[in-house]
Amino acid sequence: MQTIRLANLNAYKLGRATIDTASWKARVTTIGEIAPDILALQEVIVDETRAGPDWATEASTIIQQLAAETGLSATTMRSNGTPGPTAMANNRDRGWYTALLWNPSTVKPVAGGFRPYGSPDFWHGCTTMLFDIGAAEPVSVAAYHGDPFRGDWRRHEGFRLKSIFRTTGGAKPGLALGDFNALSAAKINEPDGERYYDPEPYLDQDHDDLEYQLLEGTIGKEQLADRRQTEALLRRGFTVDAAAHLGVPWHPTVGHWEDGRGDPDPWGARRIDLILATRPVAPALTNYQVHLSRRPGRRTGTSRCARARRARW
Repeated sequence: MQTIRLANLNAYKLGRATIDTASWKARVTTIGEIAPDILALQEVIVDETRAGPDWATEASTIIQQLAAETGLSATTMRSNGTPGPTAMANNRDRGWYTALLWNPSTVKPVAGGFRPYGSPDFWHGCTTMLFDIGAAEPVSVAAYHGDPFRGDWRRHEGFRLKSIFRTTGGAKPGLALGDFNALSAAKINEPDGERYYDPEPYLDQDHDDLEYQLLEGTIGKEQLADRRQTEALLRRGFTVDAAAHLGVPWHPTVGHWEDGRGDPDPWGARRIDLILATRPVAPALTNYQVHLSRRPGRRTGTSRCARARRARW
């Protein structure tokens, strides 16, 4: 049975000034290595000193050029079948965008199926699209980027993200891909009992940013990660975390930066970039991996990839 590949990439401050640079070419190479059918993108940024109305034009130019150089599309389709705007979203007060790109020869955007979400729902915008992937029903895909600073806000974003995929009493076929900026609440069963798929990474850390990631009241004590953002999404199997669901060996999605190359990283190796599949899609998942580019000296971070069968949901 044929499968489709969905991938997620935090492109790390992908802006107009990066076009045609070595780091831009490294990102293009990495996307080519993955060959995704659907790609969720975060951290397309624009010059926030410019007027707000110029942001969308600048972001669209960046995303469309990336799409052209990777053989993908980012142009939505309106309900009347005419080309629509670029598949991207931002918080209206911030020039940081999420986006969706896709291979037009393997998946098709559903007419009228694009919806961008901004503030007050999401600190970063959340881009959503409805795709025809050759299954019995279309599938909703979201490119999400979680609030980096506020656990309570991330928790509410989790509820809002869940609402995008809900139907009365259940879940629509869908996948949420993104930089969640927090650990997953997914658990696995082992001979000695149930435990989190992601081990606690902050137990021995001591720095000023811990309040952004720890449950309130645990700093200097248990130092437990705040996982409330995904608790509602995972409750009763509404979604599954692809990595934990498939039982693949744990692998970090961040912690690959060298100090002085990009922002210094006080956190160490963590898995804060996730692919979640809703209940109807979960049985169709076949594979999950973290892709490390073969390109020497790349600065693109890592990509999360999942495969799903073109199934009857």
